[in-house]
Amino acid sequence: MLLLGYDIGSSSVKASLVDADTREVIGFQKSPINEMPIDAPKAGFAEQDPKLWWHHVKQTTKALFASSEHNPNDVKAIGIAYQMHGLVLLDKDHQLLRPSIIWCDSRAVDCGKYAVKQLGSSYCLEHYLNTPGNFTASKLRWVKQNEPDIYNQIEHCLLPGDYIAFRMTGHIATTTTGLSEGILWDFKEERRAMELMDAMDIDASLWPESVATFGEQGRLSGAASDELGLPPNIIVSYRAGDQPNNAMALNVFNPNEAAATGGTSGVIYTITDQLIHDTKSRINGFAHVNHSSDQKRIGQLLCINGAGIQYAWMKKQVAPSDVDYAMMEQDTQSIPIGSEGLRVMPFGNGAERIFENKIIGSHILHLDLNRHQKRHLYKASLEGIAFAFVYGFEILKSIGLNPNLLHVGNDNLFRSSHFSNCICNLLGIPIKLIDTTGAHGAALGAGFGAGIYNSLVEAFQNQKIEKIYHPGHDAQVYQDVYAAWCTDLNHILTNHLKS
Repeated sequence: MLLLGYDIGSSSVKASLVDADTREVIGFQKSPINEMPIDAPKAGFAEQDPKLWWHHVKQTTKALFASSEHNPNDVKAIGIAYQMHGLVLLDKDHQLLRPSIIWCDSRAVDCGKYAVKQLGSSYCLEHYLNTPGNFTASKLRWVKQNEPDIYNQIEHCLLPGDYIAFRMTGHIATTTTGLSEGILWDFKEERRAMELMDAMDIDASLWPESVATFGEQGRLSGAASDELGLPPNIIVSYRAGDQPNNAMALNVFNPNEAAATGGTSGVIYTITDQLIHDTKSRINGFAHVNHSSDQKRIGQLLCINGAGIQYAWMKKQVAPSDVDYAMMEQDTQSIPIGSEGLRVMPFGNGAERIFENKIIGSHILHLDLNRHQKRHLYKASLEGIAFAFVYGFEILKSIGLNPNLLHVGNDNLFRSSHFSNCICNLLGIPIKLIDTTGAHGAALGAGFGAGIYNSLVEAFQNQKIEKIYHPGHDAQVYQDVYAAWCTDLNHILTNHLKS
């Protein structure tokens, strides 16, 4: 018995084929090999053609079954993870009206501010755990204001995962988790955010009916069966945005559990059962995959834009062309904690929500041309990114979130032992490195949704733990270096305010 999971990103589509009995990945494909294009017709715009996502879903699926090793007739359930916050618009004939306005598009900021002005910041935070910002609801208001001819043709508004599920099943629907990521869910009333949609003057009926995050969301249609090379009637039984899905893949479901990823940007995602919010909107609360009206599970998400991109810049601009990340870290082994005074602020990837949307840039501080070498730059970069994560955890703690264990994947910065040890020692909690991916998690989620597993605990019970980091005897050394880094950061933030 096989399970099929997809991770629909903005750079690629990934697909994992999973043995339902062992929970192990027995096939994996990614398409394209490089990256999907993101169109930017104007500054601050970011769009993609949803048909491109579907094309790469087909490519990955066909590649998984290109040989006779696996039989597509053995696939019993499909799960979908997807890039969050995107807006997909369909007309009455279910045709696309325009490219999707995706997560990194910033055109709708003023639309979000308009809603806050109408409802009040306190109301938005108490009911939606967020201000509308630049999320999906704001994107729809932008379309109404700026593309009225398109708005008047809209029959259905969807999120990216809703669109892929529609292409698979022919059934148009969304989920509570999806509505919450668009700031379209009222947590206080446990219903759709009607007051917000009224304040934005957007038609609430454009959002389709909701289906459960886990359960039968439709079955593979004959047309999709032909396109994908799979038998018809396979159940589509799970979908969620990429960050809730990543947390699920890392077995994070309950209060005080947290997941983190260290890719181009960094994300900390921790669970609470309380309707709490950050008055400065540095943290965003969304319905987690197991949220319900009688068992609240809110995923509190903190994003650090400047994370892995800083280390990637060092590799591209400083390291020799034949040096990879493992070699870079190996080169730092002889450098003491603190990089002999060299410090890096990794915030060169645009506005940072943790600084209330300030753009402070990346900084290399205290560079001694007589002492510091490339390997100091490598280590100081890893430390600077790790310190940014710890700074983010302190923000979480300031609103009452205090995770006691951190789960991370094995395909990002957390593979670096120095990076992970730095965070582990500063937080004083273990870090569990798990061999999984978003597509793997989506497949197992589909298994639970299809009733193959009786619980999420059962679905994720056989995870491979690659390593567990524990706080060690260097904790005080890390604390001293982190304190010095924070002093430098505060100087930068103070000077930014003055300017």
